[in-house]
Amino acid sequence: MNLRPTIDFLLNDWLNTEALTQRARFADHSRDTFDAVLDTCERIAREKYAPFNRLVDVQEPHFDGERVILPQATHDANRAYAESGMLSAAQDYDIGGMQLPYSVEAASNAFFACASVSIGSGMLTTGNANLLMTHGTAMQKDVFAKNEFAGRWSGTMCLSEPQAGSSLSDVATRAVPDGTDFESDPLGARYRLKGNKMWISSGEHELNENIIHLVLAKIPDADGKLVPGTRGISLFIVPKKMVDTQGELTGVRNDVALAGLNHKLGWRGTTNTLLNFGEGKFPVGQEGPFGKGAGAVGYLVGKPGKGLQCMFHMMNEARIGVGIAATMLGMAGYYASLDYARNRPQGRPMGAAGKDVAAPQVAIIEHSDVKRMLLAQKAYCEGALALELYCARLVDEHHTAGGLEADDARLLLEVLTPIAKSWPSEWCLEANSLAIQIHGGYGYTRDFPVEQYWRDNRLNMIHEGTHGIQATDLLGRKVLMEEGRGLTLLAARIAATIGKTTTVPALAPHAAALGKALEQVSIATQKAWATGNPTEALANAVPYMQAFGHTVLAWIWLDVAAKALENDAAQANVATQGRIGAAQYFFHYELPKIGAWLAVVASRDTTCANFPETGF
Repeated sequence: MNLRPTIDFLLNDWLNTEALTQRARFADHSRDTFDAVLDTCERIAREKYAPFNRLVDVQEPHFDGERVILPQATHDANRAYAESGMLSAAQDYDIGGMQLPYSVEAASNAFFACASVSIGSGMLTTGNANLLMTHGTAMQKDVFAKNEFAGRWSGTMCLSEPQAGSSLSDVATRAVPDGTDFESDPLGARYRLKGNKMWISSGEHELNENIIHLVLAKIPDADGKLVPGTRGISLFIVPKKMVDTQGELTGVRNDVALAGLNHKLGWRGTTNTLLNFGEGKFPVGQEGPFGKGAGAVGYLVGKPGKGLQCMFHMMNEARIGVGIAATMLGMAGYYASLDYARNRPQGRPMGAAGKDVAAPQVAIIEHSDVKRMLLAQKAYCEGALALELYCARLVDEHHTAGGLEADDARLLLEVLTPIAKSWPSEWCLEANSLAIQIHGGYGYTRDFPVEQYWRDNRLNMIHEGTHGIQATDLLGRKVLMEEGRGLTLLAARIAATIGKTTTVPALAPHAAALGKALEQVSIATQKAWATGNPTEALANAVPYMQAFGHTVLAWIWLDVAAKALENDAAQANVATQGRIGAAQYFFHYELPKIGAWLAVVASRDTTCANFPETGF
């Protein structure tokens, strides 16, 4: 795994993460403590994750009628991760955290995603607990969040339903007050939930002693009807096993039942479930609103009807996590195909007079088309990693910079989050496809790992908000937020990079190309909304997002290349040569694609939107 030098350069040279130690929250840290965390995570990933990536793919979770069975390797990896302290890495010292910058936490977790994304590294548990630390009561923090950070319990997020998918306004799970004195429960206002949730990652297992589900449900109105749309959605803590105010299990199973395991193309090592809430399989306590003992006990988080706002706290973190997972799967495929290309002899180089068939074979990395595919992977994956760490640094700025700088970081993060999730999930998947291509027929077999990386990565365009949802969010909300101030902030940062590279001979042509691309995006944004009609503006939201994402990645590569040349103007270091070459590839082969994407956006082309169903 050649990941560490890249992470070191991005964190320390490019983002100057050590400068964060000048802030009160991180004052106890130094470059040495950051390196120690990275060392620990790299070691655990190498020892507990990477050797078992294939094993967890072929030994899928299965239900024996009573419990879900997972390989011992998954238990061992989960325990090692929890014992490392990474579940609470960014939390305060007084609850067992390390007060690490999120950028260091994100970089550390990249090792696990590269080694075996299917085993998992607690992303949902950390996100679940972080949400409760923001929106939960003091008791909910103490009982639920802190036990999740400690690794005793794990967490999920339960949004989707079989009949609704990503359409959260159609959520049908009901939550009814549990008796007349329900508000007196110290764990929170008690409700009984009834409904079904689909695609719940880690929804059932025995990796630790309890699972804390965060569940979206609707509270019926006075007439017993559910409020339409998302306004009526509330958020509830629904533990698998009931607990007391000391965080101890009571011995009572909550009315949450596994209805089935989903068998997936990839991520086969992660349990994915359909859960039934309140079907009466595990009756809880006295007569309830759904019959004797029926209805899963849930504790309200925040205010009624404000559940979606709370859940988005977790979803935004999860989207950056998905971007990192997609990036590292692409990176794993890149490393595997690079190694294969260096060691696989095949064919002979083309000379002035054609091929000399009597000459010895050369490694396939000598062929220009193989170099093209490797360069594409490098440009996609290392560029995506830089983007993710940049966004992680924005989280640190938002939380600790203070004043206008913190607010600017918040708004920039709003604009960039759809790109941070969607761009790697599309283009690092393409990197995985190219890794298979470099292996040829062998890449299509299970003798090599690249086919698994592709299968695992294919999910990332779907979960935590599909491509179409991210695109609609970007063009329909994020670029318009606060009268377009976020887009203006981003344009200013891009312009600053252009300004400092226009006088650098190796980068000046790229700076000019990026300036033109930024102008094209600005014009297309204006023309998309020229009529003010959302149907017209959003008809080509995905091409807009693709162009926007490519422009952002071109900026990231130009800024990274500028830092590389600042450190090594003579390009004496092979890493510098690699970064300059990857930047050049991106500007020559990738950035020109935005013209076609933006053309349909600017013209508000209706080919797709108006195509009749009968035409298919």
